[in-house]
This record gives sequence, C-alpha cells and structure tokens, in this order.
Amino acid sequence: MVIYGFEFTQAELILLSAFVALLAYQLYFYFYYLQAVLRLKMQSAKNKINFENQKFPVSVIICAKDELDNLRKYLPFVLSQDYPEYEVIVVNDGSGEETEILLNNLMKEYPHLRTTFVPAGATNLSTKKLALTLGIKAAKYDWLLFTDADCMPEDKTWISRMARNFIPGVEFVLGYGAYFQQKGFLNRLISYDALFSALQYMGFALTHHPYMGVGRNMAYRKEVFYRQKGFASTLHLRSGDDDLMVNHAANGFNTRVEVAPDSITWSEPKKRFRDWYYQKERHLSVSSFYTPVSKFRLLIEPVTRGMFYLLLILTIVFGNLLTISLVTFLFTVRLVTQIVIVSKSAKHFGQRSFVFSLPFFDIFLPLIHLFIMTFGRMGSKAKNIQWK
Repeated sequence: MVIYGFEFTQAELILLSAFVALLAYQLYFYFYYLQAVLRLKMQSAKNKINFENQKFPVSVIICAKDELDNLRKYLPFVLSQDYPEYEVIVVNDGSGEETEILLNNLMKEYPHLRTTFVPAGATNLSTKKLALTLGIKAAKYDWLLFTDADCMPEDKTWISRMARNFIPGVEFVLGYGAYFQQKGFLNRLISYDALFSALQYMGFALTHHPYMGVGRNMAYRKEVFYRQKGFASTLHLRSGDDDLMVNHAANGFNTRVEVAPDSITWSEPKKRFRDWYYQKERHLSVSSFYTPVSKFRLLIEPVTRGMFYLLLILTIVFGNLLTISLVTFLFTVRLVTQIVIVSKSAKHFGQRSFVFSLPFFDIFLPLIHLFIMTFGRMGSKAKNIQWK
C-alpha cells in the first residue's frame, strides 16, 4: 500500500497503527494525569484555588516501632510547627525503655506532645493498625494528619499547608512523601519511584479518581475512620492502613491534593536494594485489594507502556528504514514529553533531575513490579508481610 508516496506492507501498517495507538494513550496519561500536579501549581499561583482560612485544630499521629534515633532527629521538627492549635500523638509500638525516656523528656519541653502505646503481647496481625487505632481514639481533634517517625517536614508551615485544604465537604488531603537525596544509583531509583508514584496518585485524585495516599503525609477526618469501622475490612492484612483507607473511602468530591513545596515530608531511604525490594513488595502487596475500577485504571498504563516498548523492538528488528525512522521519531516524542513533565515536577518538589536516568527507570521499574506481582508475596500471601 502506498501512502503519501511511501510504500508499506500490510504488516507494517498494522504495526505502525498499533504503535501510534499506544503512543496516544501514553501521551494522554502524561498530559492528563501526571501533569495535573503542574496544573494545580499554576492554578494556585494564580489564586484560582479555594483554601480554608480558618485554622482547624489538628491531631498529628505517628506510630513508632524501634524508632529511637529517628524520633530524636525528626520529632522536634514536627513539634515545632507554626500552627496555632495542634497535638502530636506518638504511639509507642513495643519500643524500648530509651524511647520512653526520650518521649518523656520531650513532653516536658513540648506540652502538645502526647503518647500512648501498644500493649505488650498484642496479638493483632497488624500492630501498626492497632497502633493507629489507639492513636486515633486518643486524638482530641477531628482532623487527623499522619506521618512516620522517620519523616521530617520540609518547613514549619507543613501543617498549615495541609490544613488549608480542610474546606467543607473535604475528608481526605493527600500530600507528597519524598526521600532524602543521597549519592548512589539506589537512592536515585528510590527517589524516581516515589516521584512517579506521587505524580500518579495525585494526578488521579486531581482528575476525580483517587485511589491511594501514603501514610508519610496524608490527612483525613476522624469521622471517616469510624464510618469505615476503622481497619475492620483489612485486619487480615499487615499492610494497607493508608492506601486502602483512601481506596475504599475517597472519591472525586471529598479529596484534595496539596502540592506546595513546603508541604512535603522527607523520609530516610533504604540503603540496600534488598530492603527497598521488600518495602516495595509490602506496598504492592495490597494492590490486589483495591476496588476493581482502581485496578483497571492502574493496569492500563503499564500494559500500554510494555506493549509500546515491545513494538518498538519488533519494528527495529524487522522493519525497514522508513518504519524504523517513524517509530524512532514517535519514541522521541514520548521521551521528550516524559522528561519535560517529570523534570518540571521534580524541580517543583526540590528534587534532582532524572533526564538521563529516566529511560532506564521507565523500563526497569515495571519489570520489578511485574516480578513482584508474579513471584512475590502478593494476594493471599500479603498478610505475611511485615509493616516495618
């Protein structure tokens, strides 16, 4: 068949048509979902976002399991927020006596710090969910803000940034939990993975399809917790205290996203690949318990991405010079789109550039996810994965 003076075989036309269709969805995914954070940033800069002026009191809840060093380093940053009325509740989950001493000393300096603990010998499958439940029941205020013991807020305005989204009708506020930047390939991989995941769950939420949040930086109303009967539906799982709560109770009308740079929390990244892999396995272990609609939406992008690369390889191996030139050009269009959106987002959040490493991570991370979902402890085995 001849098109615009160029001759193609039927197989080549089918291949090119499929490639263009896959590219179209990939571009749609980046421009519609991943660029949503940048759109929100621009709208906020132009004062087009309605924020709450009243500063509602907030209960910050932190679960600590053998976190003495992290509490010593990062808890003072949480306790020193520039916010008129808030409390910090640290739930001690089986930590040693030194942790108790540290917390008692901090309470003398910070009267808004409160502590509770998971009883020794607790037999719950997920002691973190028990710890969170105890912290939530101890909370004095309606709005609950969650972070981890190894997290440091970017600024003293962290609570203010999250709380400005507590407008009427909103029940969830999703923030970004980044990782400290360090040298080495693993840290770059972890940082990119966290950034891409955040752009995805924030982008979905901003387009009225929230499906998850991260316990390092998210807030919801206490009423939601009781309406969902706490973690009753997920007690058979060790994980899922954060993303499954969002997945089952958030919707396009009761969820907001905060993307201001000073709303970020920073966490300690894993030092060894094996530890990061186990952490990733734990995070992915509960994805099979997402709602069917969420699972379907999340499946489309990696499937089309995998097919995109597969057809790219097939064309390069079996195509002629013309078809190879065409798919190379289309691949470049997608790559430039990725680099621009991801780089601008990374810069906004104060993170490193991924210009040169992005193509590798774009291929490598889906393969890791596929391996975990195929051979890892997924589905019914998810209950065996520890929260720490």
